[in-house]
Amino acid sequence: MKSHKLSLKTVIVVQVLVVVAFCGAYTLGSKESQQEFNDVFLMQQSFPEIKIERKVPLRVEPFYNDSSVVTDEELAAVLKQVRPKFPRKHLKPNHVEHALRTWSIHSTFQDPSVVSGVEMKDFLVDHGRFLASWGDEASPLLIDKPGGISIRWGSQAGGSVHHDHWLASLTEAGIPLDEPVFAPSRRDMDINDVIQQSLRDFRLDEREVEWSAMAFGLWIPPVKQWKTTDGRAVSFDQIALRLLRGHKRFGVCVGTHRVYSLMLLIRLDDEFDILSDQVRAQAYAYLERVRDLISVCQFEDGHWPANWMDGKTALTDPQEIPDYKNVIATGHHLEWLAIAPKELHPPHEQIVKAAKWVIKNTTTHTEAEILQKYTFYSHVGNALALWRNTHAATFWSEWQKTHPYIPEAVDSSNAIEARKPTL
Repeated sequence: MKSHKLSLKTVIVVQVLVVVAFCGAYTLGSKESQQEFNDVFLMQQSFPEIKIERKVPLRVEPFYNDSSVVTDEELAAVLKQVRPKFPRKHLKPNHVEHALRTWSIHSTFQDPSVVSGVEMKDFLVDHGRFLASWGDEASPLLIDKPGGISIRWGSQAGGSVHHDHWLASLTEAGIPLDEPVFAPSRRDMDINDVIQQSLRDFRLDEREVEWSAMAFGLWIPPVKQWKTTDGRAVSFDQIALRLLRGHKRFGVCVGTHRVYSLMLLIRLDDEFDILSDQVRAQAYAYLERVRDLISVCQFEDGHWPANWMDGKTALTDPQEIPDYKNVIATGHHLEWLAIAPKELHPPHEQIVKAAKWVIKNTTTHTEAEILQKYTFYSHVGNALALWRNTHAATFWSEWQKTHPYIPEAVDSSNAIEARKPTL
């Protein structure tokens, strides 16, 4: 029996054809099958990714332009108080984040002591700028990951206080998807990489999901479900139900951030259908209950108390509440009401009274006092701008044209002029 030997040329040709066929199959295969091959044969970890179809985030606009709630002069006086007049040394990410969501990345100021939107943005997205402010006195704010960037958050110095607050604030500030993000050892990332990392890392059992809901809602619709790194499916329905869970006193800022996030998701659902009908109905009913509670707990001077969730009991059995917590409740309620339909409003005169109370409270404090509680007062500025159907940077840009900044005089001849308030 004759033996048949393959020539070396034949073997090479066969091998080439096999490789070409394999490469073709790999190229034409689904992304999931490619990832599975990489995981098994190449020992490469794959990362799920959501295709984001927009270059800039969505924006939920206010419904109203109501000068009975706040006049131009009142809005200017409040915004003057909440300008980001921060010391550049040891800039607090939490302050910068709150300022950015109110003022946006486009804000500019004639007063050089006020931090511009671009400077605030750069501090948050560039490790080098963070180092210039903190040196080695704080751990990096940006954390390198194999497939993206995460944000250090918590109570330690130089960190973002709340999970995904960094991302939600920059999102509301209008950061573009391709904005570069420079981590300690990575300079090839952008905002999309931060979003993808946050989507992969999200857990429904986290203590705070308010800002994740906002950030994801303003970026990924019409996508309404995705997978985390461990393969778990997460949806906006699940996030909304998580926000609905528990007593209304629970949650950040006396439970008001849950309210704002739910209202935001409902507004986004109006356009992108990201919630099921059943979950939307539950969220809407929750907001109706909030409306009913704040309708019966407003104090005579106009403020809503921090224990607003107690309804009438807040009036008949009042608690000793620090003034700033009432600012939190009143400012945050005015904020979500500005993007809510009228059916979810308490009587209009109550909204006006609440606005007048918080305007007086804000404008009668010194800038130093405001800075101590800046995060809470920033919501007041944003809420009142929304009630005039504008945004702080847009309004301030126009206001500065007719009310230019006048530096404080240093000689006695200008002492009288120096004492006049400048905007």
